[in-house]
Amino acid sequence: MLALGLALAALIGLSLGLLGGGGSILTVPVFVYVLGYAAKPAIAMSLPVVGTTSLVGAVRHWREGNVNLRVALLFGVVAMLGSFTGARFAARVRGPLQLLLLGAVMLAAAASMLRRPRALRDAEAVDAVDGSAHVRPLVYAVGLGVGFLTGLVGIGGGFLIVPALVVLAHVPMKQAVGTSLVVIAMNSASGYAGYAGRVHVPWPLVAAFTAVAIVGIVIGTRLVRHIPALTLRRAFGVFLVLLGALVVWQNRGAFGG
Repeated sequence: MLALGLALAALIGLSLGLLGGGGSILTVPVFVYVLGYAAKPAIAMSLPVVGTTSLVGAVRHWREGNVNLRVALLFGVVAMLGSFTGARFAARVRGPLQLLLLGAVMLAAAASMLRRPRALRDAEAVDAVDGSAHVRPLVYAVGLGVGFLTGLVGIGGGFLIVPALVVLAHVPMKQAVGTSLVVIAMNSASGYAGYAGRVHVPWPLVAAFTAVAIVGIVIGTRLVRHIPALTLRRAFGVFLVLLGALVVWQNRGAFGG
């Protein structure tokens, strides 16, 4: 099972490199259903994996000029506040309910990948205005919400961050992918800080998982120019529908008892 878990770590990194998000949402299910950890440790373990992997991907995008650091810092600081709050709040939420919420978020992510909003398609068509465009106030609300979900259920939130950056912050699509990785790294660090000292983290396993995911994201950032993003989004969206439905079904009794 460890070998399967590490293979899936490579897939997580690959999708982060190719899509700027989405893959991190698989990390908790892998820790829970493949490696056998309980929900709360799995969520805490996922955060350093997702954060470190995203940071490596962000550096590669930055070298190619695909990171808007100003927007990343503005959006990321707000998201960090939400993430720390979500992690602290998670102590009051039972593990099965966290997994049920994660399953629902996975289905929402799948819907986002299978059918992008018209506003996002229009923004991509004109490739936005420029890399230092005005950040609308609504983007901060999105950052706070994404951050809270990161701390509560262990997602990176790239599937929400990328559209928010394109539509609300007017960041060009290519920059939005790299910028989202910076935000995810900040988000994950803050979320883990909220869990620190509350759950046990097996660091050797987390380090191995992270190393494999980093290999995946390095490959993904190199392939991003050569593989049709729309095809990838749809294929990954279908996979998320199946996995999200399974997670929801297995935790359907979370509201009882």
